[in-house]
This record gives sequence, structure tokens and C-alpha cells, in this order.
Amino acid sequence: MTQLVQCIPNFSEGRNIEVINRLKQIAEEARGVTVLDVTSDEDHNRMSIAMLGAPDKIAEVAFSLVKYATKHINMQEHSGAHPRMGATDVVPFVPVKNISMEACIQLSKTFAERVSEELNVPTFLYEHSASSAERKNLSHIRHGQFEKMADKIKKDEWKPDYGEQRIHPTAGVTAVAARMPLVAFNVNLNTPNVEIAKSIAKIIRESNGGFKDCKAIGLKLAERHMTQVSMDIVNYEVIPLYRVLETIRMEARRYGVDVLGAEVHGIAPAQALIDSAAYYMQLEDFNAEKQVLENRV
Repeated sequence: MTQLVQCIPNFSEGRNIEVINRLKQIAEEARGVTVLDVTSDEDHNRMSIAMLGAPDKIAEVAFSLVKYATKHINMQEHSGAHPRMGATDVVPFVPVKNISMEACIQLSKTFAERVSEELNVPTFLYEHSASSAERKNLSHIRHGQFEKMADKIKKDEWKPDYGEQRIHPTAGVTAVAARMPLVAFNVNLNTPNVEIAKSIAKIIRESNGGFKDCKAIGLKLAERHMTQVSMDIVNYEVIPLYRVLETIRMEARRYGVDVLGAEVHGIAPAQALIDSAAYYMQLEDFNAEKQVLENRV
């Protein structure tokens, strides 16, 4: 019975073409692994690679990627719109087929321990792998980012799950997890005022009383002369994309700002997009399981 795991490592590099291409090459040349998507962004200065394969194969190529990133990405020289704390910022493992969440949790722990032992990069566990409730939310771990992590990691409450209480001097720290599929969803606004994007993000994110399972930040996209509400929708069944988009559109109007467009970053579950299509097309009595051809095949 074939087991399949998705892994989506995120790297703090979206501008150096040589590093981007080499990371992509490492993933594409790995045996037994399928690369689903490679995305990089100059404003965010960030890159993600979505891969699918057997647990052992996925873990091996993910380690090769982290090893390369540790050597070739210098966080002391890094700047970008997206929050980050390490050369390899996060490595999530997602159960896809014939594998339990519990098995992915163990996979994530074994992987995190290996990264700390062999690469001297301290690792934290988050989401389903988290060692405490405070560490379940990635933003709590990443708060302060790379610049403040050297001091933060020395505190007893922020001792890494694996590795010493000191950051790697150039690669920082890495967070590893087992989690369910999420949707990385961005909404772009036609204003250069990042405070507007931050205000809207504060309204919609769960931590401030907004939508459950919605994480959001406001970012400035200097190269594109606009701002962005950047989100992780952790459970698209609880909070559909269209509801988030329409709320952002409504809140933006108070500032005289329009939504320029939306982006789905990387791979997303089909149902998340089908739900929004059904909403905007005003489909009545629509049943995706019965009426979408690919679901019937």
C-alpha cells in the first residue's frame, strides 16, 4: 500500500537566481519524488517547493534542500516583506494517502532532530507536532524574526525542541511540522500604504478575533507599488476563500481602496477553489462530488 506525503519547505531566498535554480534542481533530480510546484517572490524574498512522495524519499530530499540552503543562504544579509527566522524557514509534512497524521508527526520529529544534529541548526516543532500549546502557532515561534532570535532562543520558554540554545550564525533556526493542507492566499490592494493592509489583516485574523483558522499579515510590495494582505487559511472548510476575500474588499472600501486581485501561492486543495467558484457563479444545489468530472473519474 503506497504511502504519500507532501512536503513544502520554504526558503528565505527569492532573488538569487543561482540559489533558486539549484534548490529546484535538487528537488527535481530526487528519485521517487514528484515536484508539484516551485514558487519564488522577490518582494517576499522567499521560495517554496511543493513535493510529493513516500515518507523516506520525501524526508531525504528535504534534508538535501535544507543542507544546501544552510550553506548558501545568509540570513545576516537577508531582507524581505515576509516574516522569517531561518535560511530554511519552515518544513511542513502533510499526510496525503495511506498515512496517518501520527506517522507524519513522527516523521517531522525525526527530521527536525537530524537537521539540528547534522547541520547545527536549532529546530522548533509547530502545528500538530508542537511540544506545547504555545508552539502550535508558527507566528508565536517566529515572533521577533531572525534579528531577535539569538536572544529569544536563550530564554527557557523558547529552548528549541532540538539543538542548542544558540542560532546558526547564518542559517538561523528552522521550524518543522506535521499539518493538514492549508491555502496560502494573498489579496493585493491598490495602495502603497502598508498600514491599511496591516489594519485589514488585524481585523480578519483569528488571533485578533477574526476568522477562525485564518492567519494574516499586511505587507508592502515595493517592486509592485502596492500592498498585500497575506494569509494562511489553515482550514478552508471552516473559512472559505470567498468569504475572506469579500470581507477584505468591504474593509478596504472604508479607506477608498480597491482589491486589485488575489493569489493562491503554491498548491491548494481543489475543493477550496470549487467552493469559491460555486459562490461567485451563484450555483444552486451544486454538488462537487457528483458534478465535477474529475471527482467522478
